[in-house]
Amino acid sequence: MNDVQKRAWEAYSGRWLVERDQLSPARAGHAADPAVPDSPPVEIDQMTLFGRVAPLVIEIGPGMGDATAAMASARPEINLLAIEVYKPGIAQTFSHLARLGVTNVRVLRADAAEVMRNVVIPDSLAELWLFFPDPWRKRKHHKRRIVTPEFADLVASRLQSGGSWYLATDWEDYARQMLRVVSACESLSNPYAASGGWAPRAPFRPETRFEKRGLGAERAIFDLHLVRR
Repeated sequence: MNDVQKRAWEAYSGRWLVERDQLSPARAGHAADPAVPDSPPVEIDQMTLFGRVAPLVIEIGPGMGDATAAMASARPEINLLAIEVYKPGIAQTFSHLARLGVTNVRVLRADAAEVMRNVVIPDSLAELWLFFPDPWRKRKHHKRRIVTPEFADLVASRLQSGGSWYLATDWEDYARQMLRVVSACESLSNPYAASGGWAPRAPFRPETRFEKRGLGAERAIFDLHLVRR
């Protein structure tokens, strides 16, 4: 971490960081082991994490957190749980949150897919955000991409009826894979299906660092917006 990140980590991790074991079923009084795949999900205690109950939104992979802070600032009515594994990115996110005076975000250091399976209960999320995930550009690495039929089914099961899943990428082949996957998920509907399936930019999403990089390389930006049936 650089000096700014170190200072932010020291100042704010006690307030805004959530470690995976804080959400452990064992610590919550459940018999299930969070390390065991498909153990029973445990409801996220919003009062403990946020000090209030509000529409719950999860962002997977906030990166360095500049967009996350801006989006949370624009949406003060939500509780945003951002899931990230990269410690310098988490620290930088804290710095952006502090600069904007944002208080409705907590950052969970964990594997997002595992959390979605074992922590998030069905029908509990108002929204899920997945903006510019790792495209795993080499063909032999495509199997590592997070958007798969199994993951789409998982997301759909965790969204409330009418809840939204927002996605964006600047890699066309990944975008088309995403579109095929979400179009095949029977529990999700695409409000833009009649016009090709691509959505306009989510109104709350600013231009991210990854987006600027993609545009600088003359790549198109592809957005998707799915709604739980």
